[in-house]
Amino acid sequence: MKKTLVTGLLITVTFFSFAQDINSIITAKEVERVEKTLSSNEMEGRNAFSPAINKAADFIAAEFKAIGLQTLGNSNSYRQEFTMVTPKFISTTAVLDGAPADNKSVIVVSSQAVVKINEQSGFEKVLIKPGANLFQEAYKYVGKEKNYLVLVDTSFSKNFIRLSGFKRNLFLTPFSTVFILTATDPAKFQVDATHEIAEAKLANVVGVLPGKSKAAELVVFSGHYDHLGIGKPQNGDSIFNGANDDAAGTTAVIMLAKYFKAMGNNERTLVFAAFTAEEEGGFGSQYFSKQFDPAKVMAMFNIEMIGTESKWGKNSAYITGYEKTDMGQILEKNLQGTPFKFYPDPYTAEELFYRSDNATLARQGVPAHTISTSKMDSEPNYHKLSDEIQTLDMENMAMVIKAIAKSSGTIVSGKDSPTRVNTAELR
Repeated sequence: MKKTLVTGLLITVTFFSFAQDINSIITAKEVERVEKTLSSNEMEGRNAFSPAINKAADFIAAEFKAIGLQTLGNSNSYRQEFTMVTPKFISTTAVLDGAPADNKSVIVVSSQAVVKINEQSGFEKVLIKPGANLFQEAYKYVGKEKNYLVLVDTSFSKNFIRLSGFKRNLFLTPFSTVFILTATDPAKFQVDATHEIAEAKLANVVGVLPGKSKAAELVVFSGHYDHLGIGKPQNGDSIFNGANDDAAGTTAVIMLAKYFKAMGNNERTLVFAAFTAEEEGGFGSQYFSKQFDPAKVMAMFNIEMIGTESKWGKNSAYITGYEKTDMGQILEKNLQGTPFKFYPDPYTAEELFYRSDNATLARQGVPAHTISTSKMDSEPNYHKLSDEIQTLDMENMAMVIKAIAKSSGTIVSGKDSPTRVNTAELR
């Protein structure tokens, strides 16, 4: 009887201590302080390709430093810098089996100013056949560490030009992809393309909390800090503040870093990442993901738009791609006895699992999911000038962040490892 009473008392004291710690660290007041700064007019909408994005990066880096996080790879900066290029078309010519091809039937996706290839250049030739999903198939061959010649069947003539969208922003790389609209499979070909290359420097902001017994295993907490910048004035306002999208997620990352640093009980190494250029195509998370062995990333908690109530009301959020791993079940198990509830993504038609910064690592098998409360069928301020801090609920936002902290506990400690994403089922 005494043993039972003592055990019950210990459980009660432990839970009470946890509640006291988390409630003193993750507060609505502190959440509002960070959120208010990130979504302020001074940040000028945090467009990834504007000078103003550096103001947000500096603020996040200062927060990481104040918390006491280490830099990634013991570098001298929290900034994870990389270069994007935008090629401006100058000229393209192509000859297939001795016959000149229409210039409009050739699209060269490359960060190189000059591309000259023929059948002896070592480009791997692949076909996109009639009936395929053109863009899903084309995506497989862009931005990879390999040169591709992609022959696109003429049944895609109407939409072929849209593949030029892949040229909008590219990583600086020696590899190229050449798309040719053709009804034949040429044995011999010659393609010459010239572009004017414009470079842009971008940076994620990344902090690290080293683990202990399982330091080689990583758990990532992330959100994107960029937004849409400044647009056409409406009613005297031209700044897309992006309070919910995604200053809210970035705020959560900072708060979680502060919490786990204070706890000091993470057996796995925790990586806190604020991504740039999500709104431009997820370039920040793509670059970030290439820096890690995906086998060592045990889980990724990507956080996006948690500033408003979910469709189920307060104390609730949803997980994209819920059915693809058992991570959601682990989080729910760790929340038993609390008023908070995680749900599967109710907006499956929106394909949110593929639309946020979790997607790159998920495609490599990592149990990487996005947590959100955004009502994607009725969110009134999504991508609008009205996405400002006064539309958010700081108390509920703090509760969501606390729920992520508590539910991730056994993954952070190394007691639980979510199942991997079956990459064979991914598009």
